[in-house]
Parts: sequence; structure tokens; C-alpha cells
Amino acid sequence: MSEGRADKKVVILIVEDDREIVTHLEALLIGEGFGARVAFTRQRALEILEQEEIDLVLLDLMLPDGSGYSLCTAVKKKENLPVIMLTAMDDEASVVTGFDLGADDYVIKPFRPMELMSRIRNVLRHGRSSQHVCTFSDIRIDLRRASVTKDGREIPLSALEYRLLLIFAGHQGEILGRNRLLEEIWDVAGDFVNDNTLTVYIKR
Repeated sequence: MSEGRADKKVVILIVEDDREIVTHLEALLIGEGFGARVAFTRQRALEILEQEEIDLVLLDLMLPDGSGYSLCTAVKKKENLPVIMLTAMDDEASVVTGFDLGADDYVIKPFRPMELMSRIRNVLRHGRSSQHVCTFSDIRIDLRRASVTKDGREIPLSALEYRLLLIFAGHQGEILGRNRLLEEIWDVAGDFVNDNTLTVYIKR
């Protein structure tokens, strides 16, 4: 089981209370070159996510101390990590709820090992890279950490500057008028930013 990130392996958190399934998943992941961490409860999963760097969560929905749905919501709200739900709940309502809460994929038990590995690689390849990191020329925006680097050097930004950058990044090639920007930006007190303040921040 991977305890650190020195080897730069992708680390997957297995949240599952069935020990037989956990043993199978661990062996499968390690055999495919991934690192694996295990949480048998919702609470332990939250502790691991707080303390360690995790790249993807394999999540059962029926946990002894709570619902996997609520854990998915917490993960997406705080970390926005890729989540693959791995569960025996195969009814349409459960699947729809999972996707509505932000799951990147939904796999029904019993699962086919190589298909699961393919789904994991697909989510990591397409999901995380597009959701968490945006690159524009020499500028890199890490959405998970709310950080911006240029040529590898971190650029300190205020909350408003960061918000402006995200707006511009999301509307590349478009002409954004002042009124449009003023409608989208709020200052930390919850008031609209005035025109003069906007001018100062854009000139920076």
C-alpha cells in the first residue's frame, strides 16, 4: 500500500467496508501500477483525504457510518476529486442520483476487473486534467488549490484578481464588456464591485 508520493504513483482511495472486495481491489490496483489507500468508513475516508494526497476515490454507497452519496458531495465540494461509485445499487434512481451529485462514473458490482481499470484510467485522463488544471501559454491555473503560476513561479493574487482571471480564462477569444464583468464579480463583503475598482484590478 502506498504511504507517500515519492514514487509519484497515482494514489486511489478505496472506500469500501467489504474486506474481501478491498483485498481484491488493492491487488488489482497495485498490479496495474497504482498506489492504494483504504477506508472502511466514511469518517476514515475524510481523515485520509485531509491528510494525504489522493488522485481518485473509488466509493461504495453503503457504508457503516453514513451514505456514500454524502461523502461524494463532501469530496466534490472540498477537493473536487474524481469519484467513481462502485456499488451493488443498480436501480436507475441510484445511478441518476450518483451522477447528479457529481460522480465521474458509476460501476455496478460485480465488476469486471479490466473494465474497471479502463474506466479509472479514462476518468484520470479526461476528468481530472480538464477539471483541475487550466493552461494558457505560460500561465497555469490549479483550480483545486486556487493557485496561479507563470513559468513555474507562483503568482500571489487577491480573491478578486483570481476571480477575474477565471472569467477571462473561461471566455477566451470573447470581448467582455465592463457591465458583463461587473455583473459577475462580487467583492468579499457581498457587494457589487464598482467600475473604478474594476479598472484598477484589470490594469494590474
